[in-house]
Order: sequence, then C-alpha cells, then structure tokens
Amino acid sequence: MFNFCKPVSSKKRFLPFRELDENFTFTLFERAEAVPADQWQKITGDGCVFFHRDYLKIIEGGRHTKLMARYVIVYCQGKPCGIIYFQVVDFKAEVFGEILGGQLETSGSKRLKIFENYLGSNKDEVLLRLFTCGNNLVSGEYGFMFNKTVSQEQATELLLNITEVISKEDRLKGGLSAILIKDFHQPLQPESVYREEKYSSFYVEPNLIVQIPPDVHSLEAYIALFSKKYRNRAKSIFKSIQSLEQRTLDEEEIKSREKEIYALYEEVFEKAKFRLIKLPPAYFSDVKKIFKTRFNINGIFMNTELVAFSSSFLMHDGSLEAHYIGFKYELNHELNLYQNILYILINEAIQKKSSRVNLGRTAAEIKTTVGARPEDLICYIKPQNTISRIIQKPFIGLLQPAEWIPRNPFKEETEKSSDALPLTKP
Repeated sequence: MFNFCKPVSSKKRFLPFRELDENFTFTLFERAEAVPADQWQKITGDGCVFFHRDYLKIIEGGRHTKLMARYVIVYCQGKPCGIIYFQVVDFKAEVFGEILGGQLETSGSKRLKIFENYLGSNKDEVLLRLFTCGNNLVSGEYGFMFNKTVSQEQATELLLNITEVISKEDRLKGGLSAILIKDFHQPLQPESVYREEKYSSFYVEPNLIVQIPPDVHSLEAYIALFSKKYRNRAKSIFKSIQSLEQRTLDEEEIKSREKEIYALYEEVFEKAKFRLIKLPPAYFSDVKKIFKTRFNINGIFMNTELVAFSSSFLMHDGSLEAHYIGFKYELNHELNLYQNILYILINEAIQKKSSRVNLGRTAAEIKTTVGARPEDLICYIKPQNTISRIIQKPFIGLLQPAEWIPRNPFKEETEKSSDALPLTKP
C-alpha cells in the first residue's frame, strides 16, 4: 500500500484539493452545511436517506457524547469521484467505564486492574476518541461511496489512506483512540490490504430482516404463514392492545407530541447495552419536516396518552427500515408493546408493498418469532496505541452478539424441523 498524503496542521487541513497523487485530491469539511451540495449529491444521488446532507445536519446536534463530523469529497483529475463520511466521538472515562463494566476484572492483569481503578477516579476526563467511518446511529454501509470511475482496489487505497491521515489529524493527545469502519454484509476487498494495515475484522450484532412474500397483501395473510403455535401467540399479542388506539402521526402531531415521543425514546435508550450517541431532542420532528413521505411514526395510545411509538424510513430500494422506537416499560409486560411494535412495522411494510423489512439489531430472538432472519454485519477496527490494543478485546466483545436461539414461526419449515433453528456463527 502506498502512502501518498501526510497529516497537516489544523490550519491547513480544510484547504481544498489536498493532493494525494497525480490523479486524486480530496477536500475535508467539518460540517454538512459546508459541503457543496451538488458535488456530494453527484456521488450519493437522491436515494439514500442516511447520506442526505439535511439528515447529516440533524445528527450533528447529537447529545450524550461529543460528536464531530468529518466529510470528504474525493476528486479524480478535478472531478468528484467519491465521498467518505466520518463521525468522531469523544468518550469520558465514566462512559467508557460503563461500556467495559467488569470485563477487565476477569483478565487477572495487574496493569488492567490499575486501568480500571483509573476509570473510576477520573470519570470526567475524555479518555477515548473513536474515529468511525460510517454512522453510529444506524447500522449499514453508510461510510463511503465511489462512482464507477474508481476501481475496487483504488477505492480501498483511497479509503484507508484518507482515513489514516484524517484520524491522525483528529487524534486526541495523550488519550486512547481507535479507528472503526462499519458495517458490511460482505468482507471488504481486497481483504489482504486491510490485514496489512493492521485492521482486525469482527462480526457485530446482525440485522434482523423480514422478507414479505409477493402474494402477501395483509398482516392477516402474513400471520397465516405461521404454525398454529405462533399464530396463536400473534393473536394473543394483538389482543393485548385491542382496546388501545393505533394511528399514524402527521407532521403537526409529531411536533406537538415531541416531548412525549422523546421521553419514550429515552426509556429505551437508557436501557440499551451500548449507549453511544443520544439523539437531539427535536430529532423526530426535524426528520419528518425533511422527509415528509419517507419518514413515518406510528403511535399506540391509551386514552389520549402516547404509550409507545415506532418510526421507520421507506428506503430508496423500496425496503422499510425500522428506525428508533420508544415505549413505557412499566406497561410492556401487560400490553406486549415491543412485540406489537414489531408487527406494526411489518404491517406498514405490507401496506407500502415493501418486500423487505429491516428490524435492526438487538432483541434478536424476539424478532425471529415474528419471522425475521439474521444477516451478519462485519466491522473493521484498528487500535492506535498500547492501551487501546489492550482493551480491544473487551470492547469488541461488547459489540458482538450474545448467544441466542433463533426461532422459526413458519409452518412449512416447522413441519420439517423443530421450533428452534440452529444458529450458525461465522
């Protein structure tokens, strides 16, 4: 791999057309507002929501940890040929200690024990700068894109070299740092180049995907594909909220109920295993304002009180992407709110004639009971100093899927096998 660009001082890093070699240059931006819309859109098109400049502007206002964005336009002989998107997140020691929990205790290392004690006594110190190529708020391949004039080998060279240069310029002096490139359905090519550059690949929690058969035009028809056991379970779940109101919220109601929606989102966020970036308070109304027909929020109401919601995007390929959800945990057991949310999303996909629903990560076993199947995602990580190398294993362990049993609700397959399907691990 050739090194054709070196880090520069902070004053020069945002200069236009920094030279890579005789053919390629790049320009770095720190805010979506500053990115030339025509050049960015020439690569991304109008299709993907998560590459849309207006969406990227919204998430720059995230909370919980300090998030900085970095946007790169790559040029071939002066013409835009690719884009790369980074998020730079600073973790305080307190947050990092929560992430690692007691994982370091089992190592028996005296050095690690000292490090763990340090985390506890320096909670407000910024300790980790995670430099991510991609979007930490969503799962999927949203870190870079090149047009057809760039070969796969060139794209890999450009990605890794630019990532290395910009990450060094963003390095936190004296702190831990790591580069993360996420999330891919297939290994990046050529794999040997990533290994040579000291990246380790690992699998994270899979996306859970529901495929809607072409002859299914209602939720009832979808449930009819289940075995008797799962049909009865679905009916029981629906019955739990039959006295409640379900409806789609329009833009005005999303705005007026903004605090309620956000409070329900926070209930789920605070219970998450890995809390990275907290959404801005006006996130849901801001997104609806921009993506009026593509972004949707469905609510479940007890009398006039919103007790649960689901949000989703209709993607450029026609699939439905489940987005953030929220619900009152105190009512979840009685009303099966979470499982009803899953069926509401599947029903929405059917009504919009989507053949595929991405239910996202987490709660994998429950999602397979409604017909979802896992799709593996691969990430690449590169520690930047000694301490980050030491903690890489427990950090990756947090991101990797816990053991779970995939369920199989479909009757034609259940007749041939047991309810529990074997879980194949990569």
